[in-house]
Amino acid sequence: MTNSFGEFDHAKMFFIIGSNMTEAHPVASTFLKNAVKNGAKLIVADPRRQNLVKYADLHLQLKVGSDIALLNALMHVIIEEELFDPTFVQENTEGFEALSAEVAQTSPEAMAPICGIEAEAIREAARMLASVRPAMLCYTLGITEHTCGKNNVMSVANLQMLLGNMGVECGGVNPLRGQNNVQGACDMGALPGVFHGYQSVVDPSVRQKFEAAWGVTGLSATPGLMIPQMMDGLVDKKVRAFWIFGENLANTEPDIRKVEHELSSAEFLISQDIFLNETTAFAHVVLPAAAWSENDGTFTNSERRVNRVRTASTPPGAAKPNWWIFKELAKRFGQTWPSNSAQEIWDNEIAALAPNFKGITYNRIETNGLQWPCPHADHPGTVFLHKEGQFTRGKGAFTPTTWTPPAEVADAQYPFVLSTGRRLYHYNARTQTGRCEGLDDLLGEETCDISPGDARRLGIHPEETVRVSSRRGAVEVKARVTREIPDGMIWMSFHFREGNSNWLTNPAYDPETLTAEYKACAVQVEKI
Repeated sequence: MTNSFGEFDHAKMFFIIGSNMTEAHPVASTFLKNAVKNGAKLIVADPRRQNLVKYADLHLQLKVGSDIALLNALMHVIIEEELFDPTFVQENTEGFEALSAEVAQTSPEAMAPICGIEAEAIREAARMLASVRPAMLCYTLGITEHTCGKNNVMSVANLQMLLGNMGVECGGVNPLRGQNNVQGACDMGALPGVFHGYQSVVDPSVRQKFEAAWGVTGLSATPGLMIPQMMDGLVDKKVRAFWIFGENLANTEPDIRKVEHELSSAEFLISQDIFLNETTAFAHVVLPAAAWSENDGTFTNSERRVNRVRTASTPPGAAKPNWWIFKELAKRFGQTWPSNSAQEIWDNEIAALAPNFKGITYNRIETNGLQWPCPHADHPGTVFLHKEGQFTRGKGAFTPTTWTPPAEVADAQYPFVLSTGRRLYHYNARTQTGRCEGLDDLLGEETCDISPGDARRLGIHPEETVRVSSRRGAVEVKARVTREIPDGMIWMSFHFREGNSNWLTNPAYDPETLTAEYKACAVQVEKI
């Protein structure tokens, strides 16, 4: 997030796109609902009539996969009617002419058939966004999990820069991270092209710094592999060993049959986790890890806040902290790593080698944590980024984007669009929440959420079993007939092994980020 949750209380306007906050981020949604009750305006862009729509001044019920069409149409109106911030655009951005040329072709009338929203409603939304500034824009996986996910993100950034909503309090581009430490994992270098702190492996000075700190030479200047590339490599043997750390890939990756074939092809597979699960079944070695509450360390949340995590209970059996497991494996390879606690790792290795974290030490995050960038010991942390329009790259760059359809669209054989996501009572693959009887009592199985109109047409009654099939597989689940869902669409989650939507989803990826298109594939629904 470029901004902070603390700003929700006094924000004047929210634009929520591709995010069902009340189920995927219930705490953040409470902040937002409180703000709306105190007078903040709210626009929700979502194919479903999700819970936040009840609080919205305007619901833009777009078709799945049409985000860029909608965003470009909004920017067309903002530029055409001169509703943008000319001072911010002139002083703090570049590429405005190219953006203007692109969106000149995307009038609301031209985009309405693509996104399924009436042109006048798009104009109303654009005028509302421009009338209340600054506005906070929040999104989640409904923006990123598309074959055009990167372009979707570029588009929301274009919109916020155009309106001058960057570098100010209660503005910004705010991705609400999908899990509790996604931000922290990225911060720690769990991306193939960076060391921790987003320091590029391509930069020779960065490599030299880490070589000196680690006592090695010849660190690679080539970014590593992303998950789909790793999985493909298991089959063609370009990847001979695979270490899966805290991830149940056999449930969470698209097209489970394909995933199972890839995992079973591994020459050597290690799984490091807190429970046995669908993925550990493919492992040659399972390393038992301590859970978050059985370990000291840090998490970094969506607003870039580094928080302490403290041991609340002793790890069971042979389970050990993850850092200890990594250190012991390194010892078997002849490497002696000096740090012997989570605090020593953070203070002596993480903060010491990353400018963004240099001022964040354990003794400074005993209470409420600190938000990076925090470059020195006296720095208070950064509440919002790009203050006064000062972007990391200098001027903010407008990136024109063109709408492209999902990789797989509905047709005569598969007439429904399946979109997937999370439900309130469970968490990802239920590796943890599936072991809680109370949560299973609240939600114990998957459903196919379908509109009343489509249910009537197919003769489907609530709670009846239906078969949902795609070009990759089929599942049998109960129907949940709900007005949340528009005609022509169904919605499912991936929480349950039986009825998992990932038996159906399409392993098509954004060409640059290699994020899978979980939000759109073509399916058929049949009453059994």
